[in-house]
Amino acid sequence: MATKTFKIGECCKGGIITAEVKGKTIHVIAKDWDHSAGTKRGSDQSNAKEFDRETNQADGDDAYRNIMNFLEDLTTHYYASQVMEWIESKVEVKPTFGW
Repeated sequence: MATKTFKIGECCKGGIITAEVKGKTIHVIAKDWDHSAGTKRGSDQSNAKEFDRETNQADGDDAYRNIMNFLEDLTTHYYASQVMEWIESKVEVKPTFGW
């Protein structure tokens, strides 16, 4: 299992995106920034509350597109690409074909 938390801040709904890869299962979790723990990027956001989640199988149909659509709804294309790049470094995501 691999987990990474992206503390994006004001460029993201809620401010935090956590990506989890467990075998071929990918969870992308949107969280609200926990201001009681601090407002700086180095603050401990482990208790931040989840408000949305996208779960996909890496070899499932449209996995890449579903994850990117979810991420781009939360943040900009740049940050969505950063999260997706990390996910792809951990597991091979089935490509989406245009037809």
